[in-house]
Amino acid sequence: MRAIASVNGQCLPLAEARIPALDRGFLFGDAVYEVIRVYRGKPFLFDEHLVRLRRSLEAIHLPYSDLEGLRRRVLRVIHDYGFQEATIYIQITRGAESSRHHVFPEPAVPLEFFYVEEFHDSLEPWRQHGVKVITHPDLRWKRCDIKSTNLLPNVLAAQAARQAGAYEALLYQADGTLLEGSRTSCFGVLDGKLLTAPATPSILPGITRALVLRLAREQGIAVEERVLRINDLPYVAELFLTGTTSEILPIIQVDDRLVGDGRPGPITQRLQQAYRQLVQAL
Repeated sequence: MRAIASVNGQCLPLAEARIPALDRGFLFGDAVYEVIRVYRGKPFLFDEHLVRLRRSLEAIHLPYSDLEGLRRRVLRVIHDYGFQEATIYIQITRGAESSRHHVFPEPAVPLEFFYVEEFHDSLEPWRQHGVKVITHPDLRWKRCDIKSTNLLPNVLAAQAARQAGAYEALLYQADGTLLEGSRTSCFGVLDGKLLTAPATPSILPGITRALVLRLAREQGIAVEERVLRINDLPYVAELFLTGTTSEILPIIQVDDRLVGDGRPGPITQRLQQAYRQLVQAL
């Protein structure tokens, strides 16, 4: 697929992009990132993603402040190269130094990297029919609210899901608390209420998650931000995932157990319709 990168403002094909070997994002995961969906040439929820990027930068004390310049550079690539349906990947690192040290370099010179890539959406059949997921222990660090590039536990969970023939892994803590997926947020319907884990350092404050909460309230759906537990799974009527590229994706099976009657439920479908109407109005 066609993809154009920008490294500190220099545009080139993604396959030709080069990052210094001593870049701290490469060595330590000392970096934060965002992924944004582009519909018909327009970045979706761009402002919200940039707000979260700023929050992540501040949380790790990374001295990058040119978010408005970044916005202009991203929009220019989308326009100049004619991207319509695409994804944007943005990564800001603390930059490179002359040798490897754990402590921050003084001064730090951040590296700005992003690319825009054509996106061919293959998930629509699954949005209609639903997906299988597995449960998996949560092995991540205690600041999941920072969208950092330290993703090895997520990678291992996602790989376990693939090996099980599932789309995603739902992460749970030792007490059985379900939090989110390896790369998605998770919602459930229990006793007529739409539930999702509250925004704490234990989860990423998903941009699509926040949008779905807003859409649910606009639709008059009862919402409560509280965790589900593994013991709740036999009783949930519906489950779904949310994410930038997943959008709203029904779950019809968790491990070996069907969710409800094994089909996407009515609340999930209402929210999918509201989401699609919002995208079409861009």
